[in-house]
Amino acid sequence: MASSGVNNASAKPPPEPSPLRKAKFFQANMRILVTGGAGFIGSHLVDRLMQNEKNEVIVVDNYFTGSKDNLKQWIGHPRFELIRHDVTEPLLIEVDQIYHLACPASPIFYKYNPVKTIKTNVIGTLNMLGLAKRVGARILLTSTSEVYGDPLIHPQDESYWGNVNPIGVRSCYDEGKRVAETLMFDYHRQHGIEIRIARIFNTYGPRMNIDDGRVVSNFIAQAIRDEPLTVQLPGTQTRSFCYVSDMVDGLIRLMEGDNTGPINIGNPGEFTMLELAETVKELINPEVQIITVENTPDDPRQRKPDITKAKSLLGWEPTIKLRDGIPLMEDDFRGRLGISRKK
Repeated sequence: MASSGVNNASAKPPPEPSPLRKAKFFQANMRILVTGGAGFIGSHLVDRLMQNEKNEVIVVDNYFTGSKDNLKQWIGHPRFELIRHDVTEPLLIEVDQIYHLACPASPIFYKYNPVKTIKTNVIGTLNMLGLAKRVGARILLTSTSEVYGDPLIHPQDESYWGNVNPIGVRSCYDEGKRVAETLMFDYHRQHGIEIRIARIFNTYGPRMNIDDGRVVSNFIAQAIRDEPLTVQLPGTQTRSFCYVSDMVDGLIRLMEGDNTGPINIGNPGEFTMLELAETVKELINPEVQIITVENTPDDPRQRKPDITKAKSLLGWEPTIKLRDGIPLMEDDFRGRLGISRKK
């Protein structure tokens, strides 16, 4: 496996998923498990995977933040299966690939139940790695830019170890994902499991939870409802926003390629929170005010991915600009909120 620099020569190869893989006359479908597949990014990933007629897609979700609504077009499809299950419990199933996305990713949800969040990251990842080991599946973990904490280098590349508070209100997520990455590499070195790690930066698009507390969905919902856009102080903190179809493309390329990662997947276009608010105001509702509110603890000041690895190893870079993505998200939010554009 290329690029990891951590392969253990004595690691035994993982088991074959099924004898049918070697059968002469039977072309088995690729069975793909997506944990958290009813969520925002997960459901878009499922849409893309289902476009390939050789894929059978199994979604596991406990609907803590996901919704069946996101998958309604596939329910009843012969190549699709939906299981209500919590990844903190073991799962016995036969699959070839695992996209492990299950975890609340919005501060509102992971602060609401921090113990559940860290259990999902640690026990959930252990269970999925145990499954991958049993059936010889390749597993991709969606880690996060939060593993870099409040970064002391800018932009962040994959070699940076991060600057993370282990006892803060966000630590259940940040440190949970850091442990998940550790577990992935330990299973890879000790058991020869094929692993892939994506460090996802801020992603936006249709199907985001409308009141999930993340900045793009907040601003768009506020603009549609004629409410002031609430920028957390000081307003100069930066984020980089990747449209969800670009993100899904990056994840699939990472899974199908030969690199363990970790690889940053995100859009290096960097915006301050005030710039984002101004853009949303201009595109959606020029009438609304922009006001400032107090910030939350441990809020990182800067976020910008270095995507050199994604470009060179995956041939991936984002194609959709923020100004083009926001109107697509606006249409989705207006449909769900039942608020049409003003004439």
